[in-house]
Amino acid sequence: MSMKRIAVYCGSSSGSDPAYLNAADALGRTLAREKIELVYGGGGVGLMGRVASAALDAGGHVIGVIPKFLLEKEKGDLQLPDQRVVTSMHERKALMADLADGFIAMPGGFGTLEELCETVTWGQLGLHVKPFGLLNVAGFYDHFLTFLDLATERQFIKQKYRDLVLTDGDCTRLLDKMRNWHHAAIPQRITAEGT
Repeated sequence: MSMKRIAVYCGSSSGSDPAYLNAADALGRTLAREKIELVYGGGGVGLMGRVASAALDAGGHVIGVIPKFLLEKEKGDLQLPDQRVVTSMHERKALMADLADGFIAMPGGFGTLEELCETVTWGQLGLHVKPFGLLNVAGFYDHFLTFLDLATERQFIKQKYRDLVLTDGDCTRLLDKMRNWHHAAIPQRITAEGT
């Protein structure tokens, strides 16, 4: 699978473990090295700012998508050559999804979790056919993955949809999994009979 752009969802905070910032640096550099453009939430703070800075410093192209009301709060000192200012969070997510050929979630809070779940749900419903990777830095998403397995075991998530969430703790391996992802399990579009 060819991926020219990856949307990255991650925290506007840096978190408590230096491993999160190191992973953001590695992801930004890796995307730039592999000539994959970064699409992200447009902020200059936290992991968001770090992954963007790393990609820019390594010569990559970065597209920031940020709602106008968050510009002052999240812009930081980062100067982006390609900043898209939108009117709402909904518009931000829709534009990021449209621009991207795949998605990666790094550690983050409510916003990251919401973006992660919504994007995977869109894939489950056949609204996009793009790979989704969870960069599980220092075991950050271990409990979330346990929840997904429990929900699958209790028959709230079908196994073919649980399998949509590709996971690795290393960004290079995760990108390889995303490139090799096969989308046969995803419906073309959700039907009246359901999936």
